[in-house]
Amino acid sequence: MSLKKRLQQNEIVIAPGVYDGLTASLAEAAGFEALYLSGAAVAYTRLGRPDIGLSSFTEMADTMALIADRTNLPVIIDADTGFGNALNAQRTMRLYERAGATALQVEDQTYPKRCGHLADKSLISAAEMAGKVRAMADARASEETLIIARTDAIAVEGFQAAIDRAGAYLEAGADILFIEAPQSREQLTEVATQFSGRVPLLANMVEGGATPISGASDLEAQGFSIVIFPGGIVRALAKTAQEYYASLRANGSNRPFKDRMFDFDGLNGVIGTADMLAKGSSYDPSDR
Repeated sequence: MSLKKRLQQNEIVIAPGVYDGLTASLAEAAGFEALYLSGAAVAYTRLGRPDIGLSSFTEMADTMALIADRTNLPVIIDADTGFGNALNAQRTMRLYERAGATALQVEDQTYPKRCGHLADKSLISAAEMAGKVRAMADARASEETLIIARTDAIAVEGFQAAIDRAGAYLEAGADILFIEAPQSREQLTEVATQFSGRVPLLANMVEGGATPISGASDLEAQGFSIVIFPGGIVRALAKTAQEYYASLRANGSNRPFKDRMFDFDGLNGVIGTADMLAKGSSYDPSDR
């Protein structure tokens, strides 16, 4: 089922963050229906750097293509600001779509952007952002490819400005609205009051971020259609990796950590090594 059709159902879509083929396959095996590839996750894992606009759109597209090679689940991809003006946003749309993305999230920050839960952001005009949304709509090859318009205006211009901007982006052709970093449950509720029933709404849950953490069922009851957990897997794995390396350095062996990791056969079982080898043999005439 395409994400566009799935969003016609009432049940909220939970899209966990992934950053490569392994995390995508693990999320799929856990039963999720859609995935989220954030620029932050790519910056954290590929660059070892913060989410301050350092990831390039080619690095994102390369990562998207590897994920699409591993799973058929719909993937929402972070398009940042479109990486420039409206023409750049069109190129981003074409490249991401060819790489296998199902939905592109574009935001109204200036470039280089920064994480929506960091301070000192700045915005382009609402009119310029609306132009990017229209340009991306004109560039997409399939109507099944969705445009998610994100505004970061709450932290810069205030809550009402964010509502106004979101409305303008909806008129410009956005398929989904994403009002970033509401600062209270009341603001989340007001976002849903303004737009639920008119357009699918996306909520972003960031551990330690500006928005109070809410569960998927609670957000669904408020009127949200998608909830993303973009960086949770990186935070979980980074903590585990830090503890693993500290243990290995202190003990000179993985034995003290063995109950917290897969062994060789365990990991091969998770990634399907035996099945792939058997499939490869079925195409090899020497094995017949």
